Amino acid sequence: MRVIAGKWKPLILYFVAQDGPTRYGELRRAVRDVSDKMLIQQLKELEADGLVKRTDYKEVPPRVDYSLTPLGHSLAQALVPLCSWGTEHMADVSRVFAEREAWNAKGR
Repeated sequence: MRVIAGKWKPLILYFVAQDGPTRYGELRRAVRDVSDKMLIQQLKELEADGLVKRTDYKEVPPRVDYSLTPLGHSLAQALVPLCSWGTEHMADVSRVFAEREAWNAKGR
């Protein structure tokens, strides 16, 4: 769980797995609401953990892309059932979040 801890890592893995080698700008557009600082940090952590491979083409203008390593592919496949569960239960989860938000608002 420590390898995918955080709000953004599962999404990053999902988008890199879907599209194959992915440029930074494509990831930035796909993972909405993430700051540049956080996306860069999360990519560096995924790379350090051996899940994502960063390829720098040493060109001008700079061109870098990200792809999954074999370990990253196996983790992405393990996340598929979780994504399916989320899709199947989206209405229930949305209802629970709305109830939690209302409960938190009352407590303030």
